[in-house]
This record gives sequence, C-alpha cells and structure tokens, in this order.
Amino acid sequence: MPSPRTLYSSIVFFYILFYSFSATSQTTELQYFGLDKVKLLDSPFLEAMQVNRSYLMEMDTDRLLSPYMLEAGVEWTADRYGNWENTGLDGHVGGHYLSALAMLYAATGDQEAKERLDYMISNLAIAQQKNGNGYLGGVPGGEKIWEELRERNIDAGTFSLNGKWVPLYNIHKIYAGLRDAYLIAGVPEAKTMLVELTDWFLDLTSSYEERDFQEILISEHGGLNEVFADVAEMTGEQKYLDLAKKMSHHKILFPLAQEEDNLTGMHANTQIPKIIGFQKIAELESNPTYVNASRFFWDNVVNSRSVTIGGNSVREHFHEVDNFAPMLSSEQGPETCNTYNMMRLSEKLFQASPDRKYIDYYERALYNHILSSQHPETGGYVYFTSMRPNHYRVYSQPHNNFWCCVGSGMENHTKYGQVIYAHRPDELFINLFIASELDWKEQGMKIVQDTKFPFEESTTIQLKTDKPKRLSLNIRKPNWLVEEKVELTINGEKQSVEPDPTGYIKLERTWHDGDQVVLSLPMQTTYEKMPDNSNWLSFLHGPIVLAAKTGSDDLTGLFADDSRMGHNASGKLIPLAETEFFKPSLLEKMPEKSNEDFKFLIAEEQTYGNQQPIELIPFFQLHESRYQVYWPVVEEGELDAFKENLLTIDEYLLQLDKITVDFVAAGEQQPESEHEFQGSVTVTGQEDGGFWRSTTNWFEYKLQNKNQEAKKLRISYTKEKVGKPFLIYINDTLLKNELFTPEGTNVTEKDYDISNIQSEELIIRFESIDGFSTEKIKEIRLIRNP
Repeated sequence: MPSPRTLYSSIVFFYILFYSFSATSQTTELQYFGLDKVKLLDSPFLEAMQVNRSYLMEMDTDRLLSPYMLEAGVEWTADRYGNWENTGLDGHVGGHYLSALAMLYAATGDQEAKERLDYMISNLAIAQQKNGNGYLGGVPGGEKIWEELRERNIDAGTFSLNGKWVPLYNIHKIYAGLRDAYLIAGVPEAKTMLVELTDWFLDLTSSYEERDFQEILISEHGGLNEVFADVAEMTGEQKYLDLAKKMSHHKILFPLAQEEDNLTGMHANTQIPKIIGFQKIAELESNPTYVNASRFFWDNVVNSRSVTIGGNSVREHFHEVDNFAPMLSSEQGPETCNTYNMMRLSEKLFQASPDRKYIDYYERALYNHILSSQHPETGGYVYFTSMRPNHYRVYSQPHNNFWCCVGSGMENHTKYGQVIYAHRPDELFINLFIASELDWKEQGMKIVQDTKFPFEESTTIQLKTDKPKRLSLNIRKPNWLVEEKVELTINGEKQSVEPDPTGYIKLERTWHDGDQVVLSLPMQTTYEKMPDNSNWLSFLHGPIVLAAKTGSDDLTGLFADDSRMGHNASGKLIPLAETEFFKPSLLEKMPEKSNEDFKFLIAEEQTYGNQQPIELIPFFQLHESRYQVYWPVVEEGELDAFKENLLTIDEYLLQLDKITVDFVAAGEQQPESEHEFQGSVTVTGQEDGGFWRSTTNWFEYKLQNKNQEAKKLRISYTKEKVGKPFLIYINDTLLKNELFTPEGTNVTEKDYDISNIQSEELIIRFESIDGFSTEKIKEIRLIRNP
C-alpha cells in the first residue's frame, strides 16, 4: 500500500497538473476535437478512409495477436504473420492496429471496428495476466532480454538491444495502442493495462542510474518518453513524468535545445518520436530545454531537410542540408513514417503555440505525402516515396507486409479529422479546408464546411446553433493564397481578410443559426527549388504538388511480396541524364491549366527537344506508374556540362546495379535488418555521406546468392585505415586474414574471389584479432560477372 508521503506527492502533482492544464486551456492552449466530433463529408479523404477500412477488416486479428499470446505461454492456434512480424519485430503492427481500430471507431462509429478492438484488448489482457508482472509484448524471447536489462546488463546498438531488433521500439507500439484504445475509443480496460505495463517498466529500471537510461536510449525506442508522459497526465502521478524525462535521450535533447544541428547522418525516424516526447513533456511542465529542442528541430527539418511533398531523409537517414543529390539519385526517398511523425509533432506545436506555419506544413504533407501513400483501390501502403526521376512506389498487401509504414499507414488514413478544427472555450479555429461536419456540443453548435478544395477554390462554412453565440471564428489564411484575389463574406457581406500575427483571419461577433461564411481560396502555379538551391525544382498549384506520369515499364514488385526487402522499388533505374530538361524561360511562365480538371501543361518549346507538351497532375492522384516530381532547369550553354555531370554521378551506380546479386549497407537500419545483422561490441559512424560499422569483437550479415550467381565479394572501406589485421569469414570458413599496410591505405574498395563457394545463402562475418578494431566497413556486395 502506498505510504502517506507517496499519496500526498501524487495528490499534489495531480492538482498542479490539473490546475496548469485548466488554466492553460482557458488562455493559450488549444484543444483538438475528438475524432467522434468530426464527420468527414465527400472528399478524397473520406474515400481514403473507406478504402483503409477495407484493408483493416481484411487482416486477421488472431494472427496479429499471436506474438503476444505465444510469448505469454497462452495456447494459441493462429500462426504469426510473416515478414517483419516473425523476424524480430513480432507484435509491432498489433499495437498500430489497436490505434487504427480506435481511430476508425471514433471517426465513424463502425461497430465491427469496435468489436475487433474489444476482442484484441480482452485477449491481450489474458496474455498480460499470464505474464503475471504487468508485461505485455511480442518480442521473441523477450523474457531473457528483459531480465538482462533488469540486471543492468546492457549492450545497445542503434538498431539492436542485447542482440534483439529494437525491442523498445517494438513495445512502444503496444503502449501507444493501449493509450489510443482508452483515450480515443474509451475502452476503460486499456487504461488499466497501460498503467500495469508502465509499472512493469518502472520496476525493470528501478535500479538504473542516469547513464543506464542513456545507454539503452542508444537503441531505437520509438516515443516511449511521450507515452510515459501521457500516463502521467492520465493518472496524475509524478513518477511517470519522472520516467518520461529519464527516457529522454540527452544526446539529442541538449544540442537541439542550444539550436545545434547535429542531425546529419542520423536515422531520421529514430529521432522524430523522441522530439514528440520532448514536446509532450513540455506540455506538462514549463521546461525551456524541452520547448526549445522541439521547436528548433521542427524548424530545421521542415525548412532545411524536407522536400516538396513534406517528407524528409534518404535511405531513412538525414543527409547534408546543402547537398540533396542523394535525394535525386536514390530509389529510397522519404519514408512515410517520418512524415506521419512530423505531422504529429506539428499537431503538438500548433496546440501549444498556434501559428499557421505548423498547419501550412501539415497541409502540404497531408495532401502530397500521406494521401499519396495509399493505393486508392487496394488500400496498400507505401514505405519509400522516391524522388528519383522516372522511378516508382511499391504498395503493401494485407497478409504479406508488416513494415513500420504499414503500421503508421493504418493510422494515417483513419485520422483525417484530427486537425481540421481546434478550439478554446470561446474560439474556433478552422485549419484545413476539408469537407466535414463538426459537432461542438459544449457550445450547442454545429459547423458544416462545404468544399471541393482543391478542385474548387473556395470553402463555405455554415453555422448551426441553438441560440446566438458570441465567439471568435479564426480561419487560417494559408501562405499559398493569391493575396489580391482573396475574398471573404459573412452572409454575403464582404469582410476584411487581414490575418492576425499568427496567420489567421479573426472573425469575432455574435453568431446566429444559419450564418454563412464564404472564403475564396485562389491558387496559382508556382515552383519550388530543392532546399539546397540546386537546379532541380518542383511545381505546385496552391499547396498541391504536381507530377508527371513517365511510363509503366518494369514496375518490379509494384505490389510487394512477403520478402524482407519487398518495400523497395527494385525495378531498373532510368539514367538521370534521360530526364527532361527545362529552359529558364519556364520560370517566367508557369505550366498552364488545361481545360480538364486540375491538369497542367508544360509547352514543348519550354523543353530541350521534347516533341509534345508534358502533362502534370496532382501527385496524390498518380499511381501504378513511374513518375517525376523534380525537374532540372538549365541554361542552354550549360546543358551539355550538366548532363555530363549527371552521367558521372549515375554511371557507376547504374553499372553496379546491373552486376549486383545482393548487398548490405553497413550501419543503415533497414539494409542491416533485412540481412539479419548480428554482432557484439560494434561501432557505427558516418563518413563522406555514407555509413560504416566496425567491431572489436565480431559482426555478420546473411546475404542471398540467388542461383549462385555471385563470383566476387566486394567490400567497401572508409578512406581512413586502422591498420590492424582482422578476419573475414564466409559460412564459417576463413576467406581472408586482411591487413591494410601503409601502401594499401588508399584502398576504399576490394574484391575477393568467391567463385568456388556453392551456396545460395552466404553469411559474411568480420572478426577482430586480439581485441583491435577492424577496419570500417561501408558496404558488402555480391557481384556477378558483367
């Protein structure tokens, strides 16, 4: 039983928390309406939510539950799903699925979604009870790793913890799923389970010192600090907020708080959830360190690291802010999970400090990345949205694919009503122009927003109220509006459209039943350069990114199989030099809108040698095709040199792609996970835009030698050499006792003959000798004969 002192501390904390939130909500902090208060009307978003529902209902709840039940020792007949769900991240999608069902039920009242949610919660409760200590998770062999961590036996790598694939990231998903089941869908049992699971983690780390927490935080851990802060808010207990702060990664927190940008080379989606947690902690206590870190991170990523669709990172990592060439050359462009989390961060920052810049970004990302990341018929989700000209995207299938972007994708297309409206007691904020109906019960008022935006350039807002109400209606005036053409009327009478300092048009008056506000939303076609100010640019009409279909040849794996690398668009790469090149005169005359809806034409005379106009359409409407979003604009006298430079950049990559059987990029999460990385006492880092891994013990990967085609093993090393001998094994047979002598220190790539090895599965292992560090390994590649 808690001591009187503990009870007193809890009561004081709850009082302070409640008081601060009550005071804040009355003055500065906005609240979003629950998804059950916002009904989507006819729009692309309603269609996407309906398609998403079909995808969710196709999935088998028993198979999603299987990792949890089997790990708890509960007899269970259903098999685990495959793909990421039985290769180390077992159970992670089950947590997302809880969140998605909660959101779908809240947004639509769908009873089947509620029945599925209740079924999963009741069975998860059985698993938690069987565990007997509050634990609930699908981490394979979890009991062993948790006991090791309890004893402060910690071996943390960026994407591993005590030999497991990011187990903290994995269990974060069930934490978040339980939270959402309670807060969004109102399932009371979920709160009890969540608190018990949090108490288990408190007990697990009860002997930890600060350095122990910071060591486990080296490993990707999702947004555990956020969810622990959520539990503090839900219960009013200080111990959970203390835990949230202990689970905040100082290596990220403190530099950001001082406005230092050390993000280059970091795995992007490992960092973003941490920042969401910083902002959640900032909501619960006025701590400038957490506030500054969150705001600086958002400004840096949105303004310096994001491309036109609102996404960021290449091959899942932040690249240099002044060099976006990797964004154009790689088939692995922005990851949908990153944008999902950047939008969640934007929600929280806007709530704390309402400024249209957060919603301007949110809108850009919503239309151009999130909406585009769902197949409009099958509902399949996209992992990477390549920005490489003439490449394409791959879509998931319900029983095949369980990537991280499948989990977040389930949520993306159920929560479109999340940010359309926000409120204070006597203020309503209209943030997004999406056809919808708001039921503001506290004010006895309904708001109906009638719009076909972006296909029509206006929105009509009708108020239905049981009696006259005085309040402020604040409508976002987005940064893309054509200023001189904007009009706003109330019941037909023109009003001022001057925004306040936050970017909102403030309409304060007594409102009557039937009052109608009409805001015109005039758009124009513009261009936007890459953030590095290079020659490459994209076209937008208002906030809508425009793109061109460029062919449907070799869309290998368009609908992914269940392979570990199925999310990659592995079809042939079209040379960058074969793209269309535009003349600078195009910048003076933007693509013209055709007679058809939302289609734009670039005249052939604006290109070098093209014989017909290029048609642009909204990127979110473009599917099952190669495409182009970014285009080069070059002076005629510089054209040949520009093409030659592209050939130089691209030629090696294209030739290498042709002769590669399989490869792994050391130090990068997905390539390493896909090749079953294992190791002990390893170090990762970055050099010249690439990543590396070394060890004073050992590490290994499993590569696939399809049809035994590989004749060479090519290993790429960093320029700087350690100069100590180390061992390279293949399938437990010594391949080479390697040593780079002074005359060999400039070698960055070396081939090893493996033509006599007859196997379709090759385990490549690097071992230290006498505890000295191996060389820094960048890539391991199986090569066939040209």
